Amino acid sequence: MSEAVQQDWQRRSLAAVWHPCTQMARAQNVPPLPIARGQGPWLFDHQGRRYFDANSSWWVNLFGHADPGLNDAIKQQLDTLPHVMLAGCTHEPAVRLAERLSARTGGALGHLFFGSDGASAVEIALKQSFHSWRNLGLTDKREFVCLKNGYHGETIGALAVTDVAIFRDAYDPLLMRAHIVASPDQRLGNEAQALDAMRALLSARQAQIAAVIVEPLVQGAAGMVMHSPSYLRALRALCTEFNVHLIADEIAVGCGRTGTFFAWEQTVPTQPSAWPDFLLLSKGITGGTMPLSLVLTTEAVFQAFWSQDVTRGFLHSHSYTGNPLACAAANAVLDRFEAGQLAANQQQAARLTEAFAPLADDDRVEHLRQRGMILAFDVKRPIERFSEKFHLAARRHELLIRPIGQTVYLMPPYLIDPDTAAFLARSVRQTLDEVLHAA
Repeated sequence: MSEAVQQDWQRRSLAAVWHPCTQMARAQNVPPLPIARGQGPWLFDHQGRRYFDANSSWWVNLFGHADPGLNDAIKQQLDTLPHVMLAGCTHEPAVRLAERLSARTGGALGHLFFGSDGASAVEIALKQSFHSWRNLGLTDKREFVCLKNGYHGETIGALAVTDVAIFRDAYDPLLMRAHIVASPDQRLGNEAQALDAMRALLSARQAQIAAVIVEPLVQGAAGMVMHSPSYLRALRALCTEFNVHLIADEIAVGCGRTGTFFAWEQTVPTQPSAWPDFLLLSKGITGGTMPLSLVLTTEAVFQAFWSQDVTRGFLHSHSYTGNPLACAAANAVLDRFEAGQLAANQQQAARLTEAFAPLADDDRVEHLRQRGMILAFDVKRPIERFSEKFHLAARRHELLIRPIGQTVYLMPPYLIDPDTAAFLARSVRQTLDEVLHAA
């Protein structure tokens, strides 16, 4: 197709669609890229030009676009049962998914509650935490704790425990007040200090605090800020000591991204109490095919709602709760992991490590870091609109990639062979050369 067709889709989109995370006035100068189709790790525009989906379309696309296994699972379910309400009914895909995820925690977590997206999972966990304490008679426990620069979604409740100013500040008058505690950052070597700050807060406010929420191992929207499993073990111990729930938001880092299916598995839990009280999944759980989010919790939290009194029940829902098509896709994702996906990921992560190793000696960048299939580095020199400039330049090198501030990161589909790893390293370096040379 001609460039005119591409431009026509841009024009129509700008007139009809309100794009997310986009200043629409700016989009007139930097219009959205019309995508015609996807295949494997590649996206194609209407002129047939290809772009490697280096950020997995906002971290959701695990196995590439149009994956035959996921597509077949959805098609089969579509011919059987596309949807039925989960209030008063149930169905095999939802039950199997709940059973299989609980088994992955050794039964420590279960009672799976279904949401639609990451922010809704956060809302569910916050509500369940508060309501369970209230049902136990601890009505003062209504405060929440989040980490500095943490991100948990953009609905009103989720924004209250998000510390990313560009998302939060405009709506600050609508938000409940959360406690914000120093976050651990391996670049700063400050995990001990972050834990000391958390201990001081929990000690002072334990009677009022319902839960602490954390992104295990990697704070995504903060710029792929990483910390160690030992911080999570210590945080779990603190929450237990002060009788505070711990919410593990694995929406971005679950489903194999960090090297284990659950990031929390790297804390090497040996008993049920070592797991968080809530564990949240979304994004990759359906392999980038269907909207779905999930909240797993403990038997203790579930039992707090066990009553004949309807007001003590958890009355939360949405029309597509537990949609069978989404559950079928999620079960197909679990099938892939049961067939050895984690071992494949370890090999692929090693290929990325090797391909990007030369960046460690590039004096234009710093803090080259990696956790499983997440790799990032920071550009030293401040450049106005760096993220936008890098994104646009990368397209010329067959990359679709969106830095966060001065942080360039890759969170690619799990399709990294040696040639692909070399291509990614080469294209990222070429893009970096182009942007820094022009600045």
